[in-house]
Parts: sequence; C-alpha cells; structure tokens
Amino acid sequence: MPAELNIESLSVGHYSDHEGLTGCTVVLAPAGATASVDIRGGAPGTLETALLSPYSSVAELHAVLLTGGSAPGLGAAAGVTRYLRERGLGYRTPYARIPLVSAAVIYDLGVGMVDALPGPDDAYQAAVCASRVVEEGSVGAGTGATVGKIFNHSGMMKGGIGMATVQVGGDGSIAAGRTGHADGGTAVDVTALTVVNALGDVYDEQGRILAGSLRDGGFARSTESLLRASSAPDFFPLENTTLSVVMTDARLDKLQCGIVARMSHDGFARAINPVHTPVDGDCVFVLATGAKYGNVFQIGVAAAEAVALSIRRAVRAAKGVQDVPSVSDLDSMAGS
Repeated sequence: MPAELNIESLSVGHYSDHEGLTGCTVVLAPAGATASVDIRGGAPGTLETALLSPYSSVAELHAVLLTGGSAPGLGAAAGVTRYLRERGLGYRTPYARIPLVSAAVIYDLGVGMVDALPGPDDAYQAAVCASRVVEEGSVGAGTGATVGKIFNHSGMMKGGIGMATVQVGGDGSIAAGRTGHADGGTAVDVTALTVVNALGDVYDEQGRILAGSLRDGGFARSTESLLRASSAPDFFPLENTTLSVVMTDARLDKLQCGIVARMSHDGFARAINPVHTPVDGDCVFVLATGAKYGNVFQIGVAAAEAVALSIRRAVRAAKGVQDVPSVSDLDSMAGS
C-alpha cells in the first residue's frame, strides 16, 4: 500500500526503469523550503550541496533528486530544473527565477543494464507525476538498490525506497504513526524518504537481520564477518549508499536543518550495520516548510526515528529481481 505524505506544499514523484533496473525520485518544494544536508561515509555522489551550508546566502531549495546511474545519473537533475522553470518557480533574482535543485546518486549499475541510467527527461517525468501518495519498494531511485554487499555482489539482497512519518505533539509527546495527531496541541510531521543501497545489513526493531548478505543458506552477518577477516576486504569503492530526505512542516533555519540532518544519521546506525563506511556515500537532506512551530531537539529525535523506520519499510516493500532475493522472497521460502 502506498504511503501518504501529509506535509502541504511538498510532493514526491518516481521514474522507474524496471528493465534496466534503475530510476530516480524527486521531492518537490515548489514554494521553496529551508534546507540543509549532512554527508557521511567515504563515497558520496552529490550535486549542489554546497549551497545548503548555513554559510551560503540563499536560504531556500526547490527540489531534491535521488537517482540511480552513479555519477552520470546526476545529470538527470536538469530535468527537474526544466520542470520548475517552465512553471516560473525558483529563487527570485532581478532578471529571472532560478530553480535550486540538489541531488544525490546511488551506484546501481551491477544489478541491471550497465548503460541504463536516468536522464533529464526521466527526472522531468518524475516531477510531472509527483503527488503526496508515495509508492515504496523497488521503484524510483530504489529500483536497482541492493543491500548486504560484504562479499561484493555474491549473496546480496534487494534494497528499495521507503517512507515513514513520526509526529511530534505540541505537548512534547512523540507519536509514531502515519495519520492522526498527538494529543496536547498541533502536531508537527517529520517524514523520512529513504533509498537503501547499503553495504551493510538492515536490522529490524528487535535487532534481527531483515535483509543482508546471504551465505550457506543464512545471513553471513556482515559486521561479524568483517571483524573475523584476516585482511582488509576488497570492495569496489563506489557501490554503496543510503540516501534520505527528511521533510517537516516545522519552522527551522538552515543551521537547525543541518543539526536535524546530523541527528538523522542516528537512524541509519539503528537500522544498518555496518554503516558510514569508506565505501558508503550516506547522505541526509532536510527540508523544512515552516508552517508550524518546531523545536529542533524534538524534530531531530523524531527524524532519527523516522529514518530508521523508512529504511526497514524500504527493504520490506522491495521485490526481488533475477538472483537477488527480497525480504518477502525469504519469508515465502521460510513458510513453504
């Protein structure tokens, strides 16, 4: 069942290439949102993230593109820019409105067709299709995502894209859920949309592996395998990345958005192990629309929880492809 984004003025659209096993996902903020970013790990692939620094003068962003195709896939952002320009949207300058679009990429070339990568027309189509009803799993930038690559492509499982919302109540309470409001005041929504293409294993709420590296009919347990290894592992240094866009209707400035982005990475660590490795390009964007009062401490705590939930939803909703099984595939085999 698709997830619903309850934050007004934001929308999400996918383009999925199920033959080439790649795709892209766009988060639109046409009226502009205050934004920042926090990047971890040693293998990031990003576009226009310097403007999100609190030291940069412009305080708004109009879209974030998450895309497959490795570094060449970043070129798809031009399609989102074209979509916004055609509608007269962007940062006001003396002579024109300039759309500000940031982007980040995953490496998914080893799953489908090597020459398949999202282009500007594909990202444009994702923007045209954007809505507040968001499909999860093996779609958009999650189409070719995989997890559990401690032995490179041997034994990996299907990753995907997922979305989860945590609501912060006006009285300080936090109610995890998708709908409704916390008691005691107007609730603030904190929603995480996450593409999971991690080196490590994904863990459930009880600390059990949901999806990860498979070997000899079971999970290899990537962290333990690394600790037992007698030499440094031989990884290709660009193949792993988890990307998240945290969206909130809270009123935050750029510095506060950066703090929330930094705190959001705790959600990665709760659900993925190992994480933030030298071969992961992990990245969290934060978009704040400013419609409601928000406490940065509460928003940061809620964001970490929403990110962890979205990671688990991503792999649970994913569909297996070729010889790369999904969580549902393992559940089916266990039940047969």
